[in-house]
Amino acid sequence: MSILAIDIGGTKLAAALVDGRLQMRDRHELPTPASKTPQALRAALKALIEPLQAQAQRVAIASTGIIREGALLALNPLNLGGLMHFPLVQTLESLTGLPTLAVNDAQAAAWAEYHALGGKYHDMAFITVSTGVGGGVVSNGKLLTGAGGLAGHVGHTLADPYGPQCGCGRVGCVEAIASGRGIAAAAEGSLAGCDAKTIFSRAGQGDEQACQLIQRSACTLARLIADVKATTDCQCVVIGGSVGLAEGYLAQVEAWLAQEPAIYHVKLLAAHYRHDAGLLGAALLAQGE
Repeated sequence: MSILAIDIGGTKLAAALVDGRLQMRDRHELPTPASKTPQALRAALKALIEPLQAQAQRVAIASTGIIREGALLALNPLNLGGLMHFPLVQTLESLTGLPTLAVNDAQAAAWAEYHALGGKYHDMAFITVSTGVGGGVVSNGKLLTGAGGLAGHVGHTLADPYGPQCGCGRVGCVEAIASGRGIAAAAEGSLAGCDAKTIFSRAGQGDEQACQLIQRSACTLARLIADVKATTDCQCVVIGGSVGLAEGYLAQVEAWLAQEPAIYHVKLLAAHYRHDAGLLGAALLAQGE
């Protein structure tokens, strides 16, 4: 079966055809519409899938935000503002005429990364650090999504009660500090207005403030991992996302985690499927239906 897999993120949209052996072909990518209105997203998705849909039998969507009864609810409106109740499944079924499944992108990525482990672990967590911070949990070989789709949204757990306000409405969420957006928002002086990619580049050149911003993110993530270990007793944590997979970042997280009491230590792994985990996980879930 050929699955049309779609990944909807805060900065980009991606689509590809995925076969039963998890082989991807004809991958296409577009920027997420700047206006982030329902009309703009529908038009962008239509343009993205038009070259692919005739070759597919099903559609599988991995999207940022909470997926509830086929609709997209943006937990952090800054990531996908204006799309609080976007009818994701209905829209794609209307565009393609194909049966459609939708799941949170980090939950989908967790499922793909669990399969990549080849049965070595039955309890794992996946954390993506990118525009935001998301996550997914597999417990005893089962993906946890939750009755309302909220399971695994670890980026919206508390990191600092005196920290910056998060787009979700809480104060001091992990996402508000550790994410690419959080790193950029904390930049001052010569780094003010720079994005996370630029800050990582400047850190590589020895910029002290850039190094401190990345260190703050890595320390926050390590504390989150300790919390996840305490909550799920997972056997490993897989890290993905553009920040999570940036050169040197995982090593910093490991160093901070090592400073926590030993009972909170857990094996850390870089995402096997890297930036395509969401696409492949959604396809896996669709194939299992």
